[in-house]
Amino acid sequence: MTDTSGRGHADEPHAPGLAQRLNWLRAGVLGANDGIVSTAAVAVGVAGATDAVGPVFLAGAAALVGGAISMALGEYVSVSSQRDTERALIAKERGELADDPEAEFEELVGLYEQEGLSHETARTVARELTEKNALRAHLSMELNIDQDDVVSPWHAALASAVSFTVGAMLPVLTILLTPPAVRVAWTFVAVLLALAVTGHVAAWIGGAVRWRSVVRTVIGGALALAATFAVGTLFGGVG
Repeated sequence: MTDTSGRGHADEPHAPGLAQRLNWLRAGVLGANDGIVSTAAVAVGVAGATDAVGPVFLAGAAALVGGAISMALGEYVSVSSQRDTERALIAKERGELADDPEAEFEELVGLYEQEGLSHETARTVARELTEKNALRAHLSMELNIDQDDVVSPWHAALASAVSFTVGAMLPVLTILLTPPAVRVAWTFVAVLLALAVTGHVAAWIGGAVRWRSVVRTVIGGALALAATFAVGTLFGGVG
């Protein structure tokens, strides 16, 4: 059935503020995934070297705090650069519209013609959109930017830090609350299950094949844990 409401299908991403929400989700999933893997790898590596709880706790806590701060800073810098670029492009387009609106109008017509519209239809569409909001029409068609949906670096940084912390808590608590004889095995199981969840969510956000994302994420996490545990066991034996 054709949707005549003007709002599109319910499962299609047309809502205002979509870039902001996807930015939070992306930062959150990546932060949780990194928190799980990096913190678990450090904790498992130390657990491979010693049965003492103290060193494992200190290593896990240090990895959690340092990783959360690093993720937040990295996300803030990355998204700030993206935001600055978008703002510069918006300002440039606004200036061009003020300096030579006729040339910009003809440019917009040409862009619509490149999309397959006839010359008359392209002019009609360009004229109506220009009358409504010329800047928005040019940003959307030329640069695929929504001036009201520029991503926030603070939101991305907060999402990364919080999600990293939540993800990191899983391996830390698992390895501390289970008996020494089975804590590494239980940590492996908990981490791989959590990575399967983050892989599934990441694929859902990007519209990718979910089982492939899950397999890649789980295999990568398993390799990281196995490598650090082997290193810890080796140096623990040497000591």
